[in-house]
Amino acid sequence: MARSADELFLQQALELARQGIGLASPNPCVGAVIVDERGRIVGRGTHLYDNLKHAEIVAIEEAGEKARGNTMYVSLEPCCHTGRTGPCADAVIKAGVARLVTAMRDPNPLVAGQGITKLLAAGIEVELNDGQLAEEARKLNEAFAVYIRCKRPLVTLKAAMSLDGKIAARPAPANVHVLGASSQASNSYITSQPALDQVHRLRRASDAILVGVGTVIADNPLLTDRSGLPRRRRLMRVILDSQLRLPLESRVVKTAREDVLVFCSFAEEKKRRALESHGVMVQQVPLAAGELGSEPGPHEGRPHLGSVLAALGEMQITSLLVEGGAIVNWAFLRSGMVDKLMLFYAPKIFGPTGTVPWLDGNGGYTLADTLKLSNISVHRYGDDFAVEGYLRDPYSETIL
Repeated sequence: MARSADELFLQQALELARQGIGLASPNPCVGAVIVDERGRIVGRGTHLYDNLKHAEIVAIEEAGEKARGNTMYVSLEPCCHTGRTGPCADAVIKAGVARLVTAMRDPNPLVAGQGITKLLAAGIEVELNDGQLAEEARKLNEAFAVYIRCKRPLVTLKAAMSLDGKIAARPAPANVHVLGASSQASNSYITSQPALDQVHRLRRASDAILVGVGTVIADNPLLTDRSGLPRRRRLMRVILDSQLRLPLESRVVKTAREDVLVFCSFAEEKKRRALESHGVMVQQVPLAAGELGSEPGPHEGRPHLGSVLAALGEMQITSLLVEGGAIVNWAFLRSGMVDKLMLFYAPKIFGPTGTVPWLDGNGGYTLADTLKLSNISVHRYGDDFAVEGYLRDPYSETIL
């Protein structure tokens, strides 16, 4: 079936919005186009945080008088409040736009449909798309939706594993351990290069990445975005390290430029000063013991995850990619802090001996109360595939 002109132009607005990935946070990704009566695009705009102006304003300025009496297509409802800039709804009205088509309402409680109401009151015809493009728009700004409403980042748990759910071989015994002696440190990954490329695209779309200190000790990773694509601010590298065991000789410490943040519960002052002298930020948060009640969990004795997310929200971190080891993965899942999962599978089987599962720790679920993913999609990356699914709705906090 041929797509309507409205769908085609709204799709172009969404393509412009995607240009804001990695560049718009903590604001939403927004794109806008203005089309005249002959079907010609006379104005285009995308929002980049550092450029200040919202997409609608950029498009209006490019269109000039050609905006008057014509149609604007915008991926997100125009705002109606004053933040760093004035209300976009007012600018749309002043420009004389006759009709506006948008893919979704703004999840910001300060807007939430009021921008549309303001446009309607000014005599502008408004249409809200409720099809596939609306789903694309919602997914594009799901991190903003969680952040603006809940003051915490959207949490995506990512893991790469064999078909039998193994993420690595067992590390050497502690008395013979060498920093970074795992398979990952020697650039031998479970998944293929296409999957690894996608992981770095996920990192590029995230404000922060999180691992436990055990992963740093075992793998000595850099935890950087190596997508090669531009981003506004450096990927924040977050490490859970209750007792500040982070080695000063690790690559994350050696490359720290105020982009490494360690959450601890026991901050030994000498080690804290040593890390901070290397450009590492250290923040103390309460212990997680008792987070699930009196029953001990895999996160007991570790930094309280709710406090960690609240602290990241205060730093305007809108999206967090958890790439932890088995214990951190299970701690996040058991604590109910995960919004979505991205699980990569390679067509390999490790077997039961000498391997690490992707989840480890205490506790579990019965068949009746297992965690269930919703809105599932499957993606192919070379010989590998990934399962993407949600545990909660980013726009309502509803457990799915």
